[in-house]
Amino acid sequence: MKIIHSFIPTMGIFPTFSIITFLLLLLLPSSSPHPPQVQARIDIVRDFSRIALPGSIGPETIDFDSAGEGPYTGVSDGRVLKWLGDERGWIEFATTSRERKKGECDGTHDPKLEDTCGRPLGLRFYNATGDLYIVDAYFGLLMVGGHGGLATQLATSAEGVPFRFTNAVDIDQTSGFVYFTDSSTRFQRRDYIWAIRTRDKTGRLMQYDPKSKQVTVLLRGLFFANGVALSKDKTFLVVAETTTGRILRYWLQGPKMGEHEVFAQLPGFLDNINRNSKGEFWVAINCVDHQLGNFSFSNELRRKGNCISIIRKFNIVQPTWVDYSVIGVKLSEEGEIMELLYVDDGTIANLASELKEENERLWLGSVVMPFAGVTKL
Repeated sequence: MKIIHSFIPTMGIFPTFSIITFLLLLLLPSSSPHPPQVQARIDIVRDFSRIALPGSIGPETIDFDSAGEGPYTGVSDGRVLKWLGDERGWIEFATTSRERKKGECDGTHDPKLEDTCGRPLGLRFYNATGDLYIVDAYFGLLMVGGHGGLATQLATSAEGVPFRFTNAVDIDQTSGFVYFTDSSTRFQRRDYIWAIRTRDKTGRLMQYDPKSKQVTVLLRGLFFANGVALSKDKTFLVVAETTTGRILRYWLQGPKMGEHEVFAQLPGFLDNINRNSKGEFWVAINCVDHQLGNFSFSNELRRKGNCISIIRKFNIVQPTWVDYSVIGVKLSEEGEIMELLYVDDGTIANLASELKEENERLWLGSVVMPFAGVTKL
């Protein structure tokens, strides 16, 4: 794979193509006759630069260390890679599986090898120590020091129930508490389509205490628990349910401590959530159904199933009601839709998994693409 050296082309994208419009985006319960009108900005990005991966695909998650170096990303062959810039490209930083064999695993994207090679889906650095916390779909919660290498397994179960599909992670940079999700206790990542088809609701949101080394389940019974992010004031978490299109808010402090509620309802398969420096949340969206109207996403999904077939075929067929050019939504701290992000290149929008702001740039991760994307904000 050729590394893309033209790092950032002509910028000036958002002001030129931004418009204010009323979007029928929020999905109401079936008792409500009409969805509300929501004022939001539409941004069309025309110049995502592509940073090609070395023989692998699926840079699902992106993070930077405390020195601002990176990005780091987890890819299909079980490696965590670090970007060293145009001259040096990507290097291997860490791995998650003790059974991983370089000759067998490097460059693979065969789901049958994931439980041997590993599949890191979530990364987050703890700045106080420089340690990188990793959630691997098959090997649970792990941690590796700032010099990389083989990660140490920290947790593989909670309440006596093994993890089957650990997915996303965030860290309280003050307390060191680690928050992460397990998408299902029944289905592994390579069988994710069945977690959606069966409307599996065994997902969990959990907290890991690095001092006591204990895992606490905060929420259970989630529909395909996915991205998680801590609020700027650390009073609540938001967690995405892929199957329902909901984002839930779980209160960590205050009078509602321990309670949860719907934070936002979005029309699509949701993936990772990242908070920016202002406290706003970027939510990656795999695909969007414009025909949902005021039906709940879950009911329409059961009736059509088209989005499932699209995901399985990785965009080989694209019905008009599925819009892959929508890659994400930015939400306020109150869960209001502030911005809808489009790209005009359908290939770069293929199953977007992550949107992360860092140093006035927006980084794009994907479940299946052989590159990471980046553009200037």
